[in-house]
Amino acid sequence: MSTTSNAAKPLDAPPAERRLKAPSWVTGLLTGSRGPAVGLIVMCVVFYIATPYFLTQNNLLNIVDQAVILGLLALGMTAVIITGGIDLSVGAVLALATMVLGWTSHDLGWPLWLSALVAIGVAGACGLANGLGVTFTKLPPFIATLAMMSIARGLANVITDGQQIVGYPEWFGDLSTVRYLGVFTLVTFVLVVLYVAGWAYMRYRTGGRELYAIGGSSEVARLAGISVRKRTVLVYTVTGVLVGLAGVFLSMRLDSSQPSAGTGYELDAIAAVVIGGASLSGGVGSVTGTLFGVLIIGVLHNGLNLLGVSPFVQQIVIGVVIALAVMVDVLRRRETR
Repeated sequence: MSTTSNAAKPLDAPPAERRLKAPSWVTGLLTGSRGPAVGLIVMCVVFYIATPYFLTQNNLLNIVDQAVILGLLALGMTAVIITGGIDLSVGAVLALATMVLGWTSHDLGWPLWLSALVAIGVAGACGLANGLGVTFTKLPPFIATLAMMSIARGLANVITDGQQIVGYPEWFGDLSTVRYLGVFTLVTFVLVVLYVAGWAYMRYRTGGRELYAIGGSSEVARLAGISVRKRTVLVYTVTGVLVGLAGVFLSMRLDSSQPSAGTGYELDAIAAVVIGGASLSGGVGSVTGTLFGVLIIGVLHNGLNLLGVSPFVQQIVIGVVIALAVMVDVLRRRETR
């Protein structure tokens, strides 16, 4: 009697395994900051073809100058999003910092350097409050920072009853306009130094790697011995300090303090981080990618302005770019599974 094999035939691969994968070179482009870098280059080429005024030295330097404020906000937002959080209060806290600077220097007669330190300190305190709200009162980051957004914007208006403060010393404004070596202003140099420091910290320091672990799973990070609460509070506090510094720089640039300053900046900061390759679910992101995201938004605004596109249409374009960036993030995570 012949025996028959009882070995089961291999099952067909499940649909999830049979799906077509993108070519390896496409996946490579979607990894890290390569995608945003390629997008920035393509965008520059398009605007160079569309307008002869884009690729000029003065215009390129103007793009960098205008990106300083967003760059500071996005740098802090990068760390927040990597930990799995969000900060909707950065625009309002920036406005509060500018008003504290103007009120203490103009109305109270404090030295401008002291007023600047106090403004940065107040913004840092707002960030500390956000961190404590997220960690100790267990508020979702969306709710905690949304509440701070309302509080900070209200305080910014209460300080001078909604009136702007105008007129700073000439030397103060020169810090954001005078170029050294024909390229860098002081504020641009500070931005570059902070980005280099942020990149080095996230890449080489244990604290930076712990932020990725917290964003991947806060519970696993806690069981691994990471002080999740301490790190989270520190991230929000440092973000507040960077926002305060951005408020001081904005007052330099505008020669005024306005309670309406920073409106919508939180969305641009989040957009820059997401465009730069970060995931809103946490655990993914880089300072380099964020830098490219900031430059992409800066180039978009500048190029569309040169083409005479309405600011309202620009908002639509930025929204489309954000949607595309999120779709790329979803595709990247799907391909790496």
